[in-house]
Amino acid sequence: MRHPLHPALVHFPIACWSLATAADLASPVWGEPAWRLAGVLLMAGVGFSIPAMLAGFLELAKVAEDNPAIKDVNRHMIMVMSALTCYVVSLFLRLHGTELIEPGLLAIGLSVLGFLCLGVAGWLGGKLVYGHRLGVSPPSA
Repeated sequence: MRHPLHPALVHFPIACWSLATAADLASPVWGEPAWRLAGVLLMAGVGFSIPAMLAGFLELAKVAEDNPAIKDVNRHMIMVMSALTCYVVSLFLRLHGTELIEPGLLAIGLSVLGFLCLGVAGWLGGKLVYGHRLGVSPPSA
């Protein structure tokens, strides 16, 4: 495939997790519909993150270890894994068996922390493409 798959797939978990955090922050005002929506979006984000991360690992395999971008690649990966960890723990904190329950402050705090990690990961991903030109084909003649 000529076009890297990772950039096409990351939009789905980013959207789900960002909206989940927004719903969490709205839940004190909007109540149960907001926190239930946040829980469903967290589940969807985790599900969508799996193919996005697998595609990212496939792209990582193409980067030489001596490439100057490798430090930023590793930072990007660490921030994505940190976001995933925050969101997964937040999700588990709001599950009672298979039922979603109202999240406590820790679950909401982890959602916000996950969002911050996701933002840094996205910024680093942009730096990899626009700064280091990873995954960018040379212009055709």
